[in-house]
Amino acid sequence: MSDPSPVSPSWTEAERLAALHDYEILDTEPERAFDDIVDLAATLFDAPIAVVNLIDEDRQWFKAEKGLGVRETPLDTSFCAHAILQADQMVVPDATRDPRFDCNPLVTDAPGLRFYAGRLLKSAEGLPLGTLCVLDTEARPEGPTDVQMKALEVLAAQVMTQLNLRRALKQQQRSEAEFRAIADSLPQMVWATRPDGFHDYYNARWYEFTGMPPGSTDGEDWNDVFHPEDQQRAWGLWRHSLATGEPYEIEYRLKRHDGVYCWTLGRAMPVRDSTGRIVRWFGTCTDIDDLKRMDQAKELLSQELSHRIKNIFAVVSALVALSARQYPEAKPFAQALRTRINALARAHEFVRPHSDVSQPLMGNMTLHGFLTALFTPYTDETGGPRVRISGDDAAFDDQAATSVALLFHELATNASKYGALSVSGGYVEVTTEQTAGGDFHLAWRERGGPEVRGVPSTVGFGSSLATLSVEGQLAGKLSRNWNPDGLEVLIELPGTALSRRKAARDLTKA
Repeated sequence: MSDPSPVSPSWTEAERLAALHDYEILDTEPERAFDDIVDLAATLFDAPIAVVNLIDEDRQWFKAEKGLGVRETPLDTSFCAHAILQADQMVVPDATRDPRFDCNPLVTDAPGLRFYAGRLLKSAEGLPLGTLCVLDTEARPEGPTDVQMKALEVLAAQVMTQLNLRRALKQQQRSEAEFRAIADSLPQMVWATRPDGFHDYYNARWYEFTGMPPGSTDGEDWNDVFHPEDQQRAWGLWRHSLATGEPYEIEYRLKRHDGVYCWTLGRAMPVRDSTGRIVRWFGTCTDIDDLKRMDQAKELLSQELSHRIKNIFAVVSALVALSARQYPEAKPFAQALRTRINALARAHEFVRPHSDVSQPLMGNMTLHGFLTALFTPYTDETGGPRVRISGDDAAFDDQAATSVALLFHELATNASKYGALSVSGGYVEVTTEQTAGGDFHLAWRERGGPEVRGVPSTVGFGSSLATLSVEGQLAGKLSRNWNPDGLEVLIELPGTALSRRKAARDLTKA
């Protein structure tokens, strides 16, 4: 019923043995699932012997056997060593008439085997591992029935199902052990939850930090280690992440084993199956208490430094005023110098840490917000702004605050003395534009002021200072058009000139 000629294998012996050893099945204890299969196979064939046979390098080993009483035999007497060279199965009706086995000691001597029927056990890659086979000491010239061979095929598939399940379980256990080893080696606290947020795993670092007994913070009991002031906020954000699947990130205080609350950065990400359903959450807690304390110390030092700088501005301005009283002829110069010092002081108010002016703006300050505050003193009779800002807004921080403040202070001062802001009804249009190439353009256009009679014959200090602020500090370009209906100043800046954060992001993208 089978071709005794072997097929040419598409695999090497090394590949076959590697696949077999990957199952980690050799020399394991008997298991009921395999024993039941060989019992059923022997019954279906009415045969005294049935085995789940795996072909190792120099032996055949039986995961399950009936009728042999041994767990392995030498490979040189194996019927199955020939069977694995067949495509799917091998049947030997009478071994005494088969030239492959007529001299085999198992045929010529005890137990005197005559009949063999085996079905290959193949890995998912098609590599033969062994056979499920039945043997008899009586020849069967007619061979097995079709029903018997079909049953053997089904039972062999069941053997492979058991082997694959067993391997998958081993791999899962190994993966879990590797994960625990990696998680316990990390400096962070690692935790995991079920899809509903029930905490069922913490690594060793968690228990070292909190001093809690293993398992005592499962479920919702972990909430007890939160600072009371942080519990509601942490729970609210966690429930939001559970409901939406959004990543979880929060800073909160956890109680350390010595009872001290320490700042911690908590993060978590969902794990989804192939359908997108969340099956687990994995998270970490990173101790950032030292970093927080360092930030607080830096903030305190920065505030102290800022306060001293502000006092310096006030002292310098007072010295200029005092000198002007001693030298009345220098009063105009002193007044101009004081206004410039005050402009610098005003710019500092926007960038110094946590000042009353900067607090509402610097958290997310933009150019328009900065200019609006800077031009607040310039209003008409109704209190409306005389400097009207429009166009594209832009990210803005302390990188450009001083230079921009000096530039527009000089423009507004000159407009108040000689230009549109020097007469009732005059106003200034400030427009901003983000170009397609990434640059940023600003325009100052005076309207309704005295007629401009051409380009001035001399360049004042203020004009030089404005040019220096743009071209020297902001790496941009400034041009002036002395139009009859009012001065027009055009400023071209690189896209990163106004914000250090934007410059850093652009560098990261590059």
